[in-house]
Amino acid sequence: MDPRVERVVLRHLKNDWGNASSVHEVGQQAKKVIEDSRKKVAEVLGCKTQEIIFTGSGTESDNLAIFGIARAYKKLGKHIITSKIEHPAILRSCQQLEAREGFKVTYLDVGESGIIDAGAVKRAIRSDTVLVSVMYANNEIGTVQSITEIAKAIGRFKNHKPIFHTDACQAGGALSLNVNGLGVDLMTLNGSKIYGPKATGCLFVRRGIDLVPLIVGGSQERGLRAGTESPALIAGFAKALELADAKRVKEGTRLIKLRDYLIAKILSGISGSYLNGDAARRLPNNINISFDDVHGEMLMLVLDQMGIQVSTGSACTSTLTEPSHVIRALGLPEAMTRGNIRITLGRRTTKKDADCVVSALFKAINRLRQ
Repeated sequence: MDPRVERVVLRHLKNDWGNASSVHEVGQQAKKVIEDSRKKVAEVLGCKTQEIIFTGSGTESDNLAIFGIARAYKKLGKHIITSKIEHPAILRSCQQLEAREGFKVTYLDVGESGIIDAGAVKRAIRSDTVLVSVMYANNEIGTVQSITEIAKAIGRFKNHKPIFHTDACQAGGALSLNVNGLGVDLMTLNGSKIYGPKATGCLFVRRGIDLVPLIVGGSQERGLRAGTESPALIAGFAKALELADAKRVKEGTRLIKLRDYLIAKILSGISGSYLNGDAARRLPNNINISFDDVHGEMLMLVLDQMGIQVSTGSACTSTLTEPSHVIRALGLPEAMTRGNIRITLGRRTTKKDADCVVSALFKAINRLRQ
């Protein structure tokens, strides 16, 4: 957590402990913290304050978007479009709607670069399509989708415009989050990806869009997310988003140079190494590489013993031993789907750190190949 965010959280934990639904003074003080935070988030997104719904995570926001839209608009149609490289929070929600509620879902293919064609989205739209959900930036391979082009393709559909949602959890602090510029109707964000507190997130819901809530029992968050709010965590999330967006361009420029330096070092120095995802249209902090004759999980464990933490897929599916669904969707040979790792750079990552990683990779891969 960013130390500045931590100070905000601790201050509000101590001072603003009231229930924001209460009408007494301490309750109204807590409510003011939440509404001030909502205003800060809305300013970053370029939307109205009433269009922000605070949640407990990016996963909850994704679930609310998918289930909430599907159930609110099922009389208009029961068809959803998404991609094969979405976060499990999207894919499993869609699979549950298929299995239990009679929905049909089109899972769009991606090419080797991991980019979704806006034209393919348009061609998949049917008269009964109620929702399109495409991730802004992929959490595993870092590819950045042209959300604006997809929004235009959806908007140009002649007689029917489905609702458009994007999971932008990975985009916070790296890409523009202006919802009007992107052309989205719903957008998911979370706090843990932007140096904020875990168990925080929000869902942007454009005015006029209906949702059926997942959590009921209270009138909080316009009746869309029942439960007593945490002013401290919400304030921490808002502060983290504000800070991340303010330094987005400068930090992005620094990380791109470091990312490309590290990629070049690995690809030129380690035989049988391949970059996954588009080389240019990717997040500034993301590197995903496959290695011949190496098992990704074993490489991850060896690097961990050297004090370097990497991953092989989504953290939300880290207990699974099967290859990542994202890597599989790229159409890579079977051997390459098992030998990949994801390296993520951050605010504290330096060129010295990058060189340390390269040196450790050389040793770890040589050891495993032998």
